[in-house]
Amino acid sequence: MDEPSTSTSSNVMHSDFVEITIDVHQVVPPPHVSTLQRIKIKLKETFFPDDPIRQFKGKTLNTKLILGAQYFFPILQWLPNYSFNLFKSDLVAGLTIASLAIPQGISYAKLATLPPIIGLYSSFVPPLVYVVLGSSKDLAVGPVSIASLVMGFMIAEEVSPTTQSDLFIQLAFTSTFFAGIFQATLGILRLGFIIDFLSKAILLGFTAGAAVIVSLQQLKALLGITHFTKKMAIIPVMCSVFDNIHEWSWETIVMGASFLGILLIARQISIRKPQLFWVSAGAPLACVIISTILTFVIKGQKHSISIVGKLQQGINPASADMLLFSGDYLGLTIKTGIVSGILALTEGIAVGRTFATLRNYKLDGNKEMMAIGFMNVVGSTTSCYVTTGSFSRSAVNHNAGAKTAMSNLVMAVTVMVTLLFLMPLFRFTPNAVLGAIIITAVVGLIDIPAALLIWKLDKFDFIVLLTAFLGVIFISVQYGLALAVGLSIFRILMQITRPKTAMLGNIPATTIYRNIHHYKEATRVPGFLILSIEAPINFANITYLHERMLRWIEEEEDTKTENSCLQYVILEMSAVSSIDTSGVSLFKELKVALEIKGVELILVNPLAEVIEKLKKADEDNDFVRPDYLFLTVGEAVAALSSARKRQSQTIEEIE
Repeated sequence: MDEPSTSTSSNVMHSDFVEITIDVHQVVPPPHVSTLQRIKIKLKETFFPDDPIRQFKGKTLNTKLILGAQYFFPILQWLPNYSFNLFKSDLVAGLTIASLAIPQGISYAKLATLPPIIGLYSSFVPPLVYVVLGSSKDLAVGPVSIASLVMGFMIAEEVSPTTQSDLFIQLAFTSTFFAGIFQATLGILRLGFIIDFLSKAILLGFTAGAAVIVSLQQLKALLGITHFTKKMAIIPVMCSVFDNIHEWSWETIVMGASFLGILLIARQISIRKPQLFWVSAGAPLACVIISTILTFVIKGQKHSISIVGKLQQGINPASADMLLFSGDYLGLTIKTGIVSGILALTEGIAVGRTFATLRNYKLDGNKEMMAIGFMNVVGSTTSCYVTTGSFSRSAVNHNAGAKTAMSNLVMAVTVMVTLLFLMPLFRFTPNAVLGAIIITAVVGLIDIPAALLIWKLDKFDFIVLLTAFLGVIFISVQYGLALAVGLSIFRILMQITRPKTAMLGNIPATTIYRNIHHYKEATRVPGFLILSIEAPINFANITYLHERMLRWIEEEEDTKTENSCLQYVILEMSAVSSIDTSGVSLFKELKVALEIKGVELILVNPLAEVIEKLKKADEDNDFVRPDYLFLTVGEAVAALSSARKRQSQTIEEIE
């Protein structure tokens, strides 16, 4: 916010054609604020930008208790007004997403190299928790491809899922616990801005690369290969495919390719005609049922068709005693939990915000982080692995007409019935069909139009996207993500250490000053060098700013003529939102350097924090003189031109 100002004088700016009268306003420091108040304001703006406390102001104690309960348990906001008509909509949506959640749960568990039954467990308990704590009307929760892939890959780097299966499952549950603790902590401490380091470009490149790797990994199931690499990079995967040609099964290939084609066609139908969303939603379950019956009838296992096998019946067993909080693998579980937790949280928040925007309601990101976090903490103690809001299931949930989070409860009950009574029916489900379901699900993660738009808008962002994509498919999932994040942080550091500066010129017949390289009609003002600084000033960029401004001045002096000698350097500081102690020294050094050259330093519109610190540092009133501070460049040029003209007239009269 700009500082209050008062009119102090009037100056007349003369030219050959017009006479412009301009009021010159005084720049004043902001009202005094104590250090404690300043810290309080800064903390509030950092951690509570939405000011959740304001809803309690002026309310009675009972009302405050009710609002507090509704804040922590969003179900209390909509449940009292819940009606049978709303339930009918949620019932249809819940049954629809359950038809998608069952095959996806089995498939994604296999993607995480976990027993398929754990995928169904993870589609039962977490939705029950989310119904109570979640604030999204559209989010459908459960396992997702990216988190499944990352968790399975990171744990498999140190523990074999085949020879050490029990340990592998324990580490998966423990990683889920740490993921939940990390997610909930971010929400409780309101640190959600940390996940903002994963930019849209990073996520697009990462998810596209992960989709490619996930799809290639399914070649094991689609081709019927028995011995397959555990590595996730594209080169080892393709080598494993072609080194084991002798293991390919034509029966498996035919079945996998056929159902993959059906699933892709169903997906295209729903994309082209959104009202037929139920086609792609129901296709996975239909394919599972048909392929299971077909495999049972033809005795597929005798024809080299790999099947899921016997699945445990019953609802989630407790797993709290399986969590490992000591030993050699503690660091691995913490690292895996944080990485998979961040990815799951990013997807869940992004999906929730997307549908909240479509339906025009507010989604509290911090509450969602707490809901997803507690969901995973509870899940880790009930045989579930990391879950979040799924884009595919949420899209189906939204299109099916879900009105509240109750659709998650309907889905959970449907999965519970499946766990209790229908598990033997999935024994003969072919792995090839599960692989086809995974491929169909992750194909949607490759967003080529969005990548092309990034190329048009920002080439550096496209390089970040490409880095994430190539890093994932050629190196590894975590290193690809790390490289892209590192490149993005490098860009931020470059923007901080190399802030933009520009030379301003006057738009003819106005008091407006703009970048002379942007506005071709902008003209230089003789005797003035007008520069704009477009970033906060701090220790990281003062050396660059000092050298850059001295170069502007030297270039100006090299082009000076007898009638246009440089007298004033004006710094337009509207974009300088903050300054540190090192930044203050920049102005002192610049003032000294200009005095040697006989040039005055003028500051225009220094904002509250800047002018306050400059005045505190300038006890001798040396470089922040009131007559060299102005609110606009127009006022500065008018006032200084008038003063210069009066000075010239006085000198002529004396002579």
